[in-house]
Amino acid sequence: MAQFILSSFRGHLTNNATKISFKTSLLRPLLLNNNFSTTPTNNNSIQNITVYGSGLMGAGIVQVAAQNGFKVTMVDIEQAFIEKGKKIIDASLSRIAKKQFKDDENSQKSFIETTWSNIKTETNSEKGAENTDLIIEAIVENLETKQNLFKKLDKISKPNTIFASNTSSLPISEISKITERQDKFAGLHFFNPVPQMKLVEIIKNDQTSEDTYQKLVDVTKRMKKTPVTCKDTPGFIVNRLLVPYLMEAVRLAERGEATTEDIDTAMKLGAGMPMGPFELSDFVGLDTLKSIVDGWRKDGKIDAGLVAPIKKLDDLVKEGKLGRKSGAGFYTY
Repeated sequence: MAQFILSSFRGHLTNNATKISFKTSLLRPLLLNNNFSTTPTNNNSIQNITVYGSGLMGAGIVQVAAQNGFKVTMVDIEQAFIEKGKKIIDASLSRIAKKQFKDDENSQKSFIETTWSNIKTETNSEKGAENTDLIIEAIVENLETKQNLFKKLDKISKPNTIFASNTSSLPISEISKITERQDKFAGLHFFNPVPQMKLVEIIKNDQTSEDTYQKLVDVTKRMKKTPVTCKDTPGFIVNRLLVPYLMEAVRLAERGEATTEDIDTAMKLGAGMPMGPFELSDFVGLDTLKSIVDGWRKDGKIDAGLVAPIKKLDDLVKEGKLGRKSGAGFYTY
C-alpha cells in the first residue's frame, strides 16, 4: 500500500514540472552536515527529525523538512536505497529551484546547497535514532515490519522522542502497541508527491498525548503543510471516503448500468473531478486498491457492503492488469 489515493488524484493535475526524471536530474555535490544540534532551541520544539525509508515518500518528507530548516537524517537498510533517495531529492530540488528562482542561477544553487546542508544519511538504524526529536517511519506498508522497526527503536531512542508512522491504511493502535511510548505515538500521513501536496493527516491514537499532538501540528505547519486531525479509523479521512467511491464505480460498471468511459466522463463533467474513478484507479494501481479493501474487510470495522469483493477487480489483478504501471487495467496504456 502507499500514500497515494488523493495524492495520485491531485498529482495527475500537476504539469511536467512536477514529474521526476532520474535521467535528466542534476546530481549536485551532496553537502552533508554532520554537526547536528541535539538540543532543541525553541521551547523544547522539534528540531531534529529522522526518517526511516528513502523511497518516494521518505525522500519527499526528508526534502520538505530540510527545506524548512529541520536537521534531518534519512535512514535505509542499504546504501543503494539511500542513493536512489538522494536522486529523488536532487531532481525535485533542481526542479523547484528553477521554478522559484528562474534565471537566477546563484539563488538556485544556494537553495539546493542550503537544503542539502540540513540532510545526512545513515544505514545503521540504531545510530539513526540517536539524539532525534521525531522519528517518521515511511517503510513498506506491512504491519509486522513496522512493528519490528518501532520495537527496536523504542529501546534505543530518547525517552521524549516522538514516533510517527506515515501509513496510509494500517491502524496506528496496532503499530504502536509494541512500544512503551504510546502517548508519544501518532500517525503522520503525508501525500505523494510530498513537496507539492499540502495536506498532512495527523492520526491520534487513544493514548496519544495532547503534547505529542500539538508538537506534530507545529511540525507540519513549519513544513508549510496544512494538518487535519483524524481518529484512528480505517483509511483515516481521505482514503476512507475515496476508496468506497472507487469501488462503487466498479460495481456500477460491472452491473452494466454504464460504461467505464461514461462513468469517468460523468464524474469529470458533472462533479468537477479532474480524473474519473477508473482513470484514478488505474493511476493508483488496482493491486493497491484491492489490497486496501481486502485489509479493511478482514479488519471488519467498515460496513461489509462497502468492501465486498468485486469480481471484475479481482480478475484484473489476477491477470496482472494493474493499471498504468503494467500497461493495462480498466484502460490500455
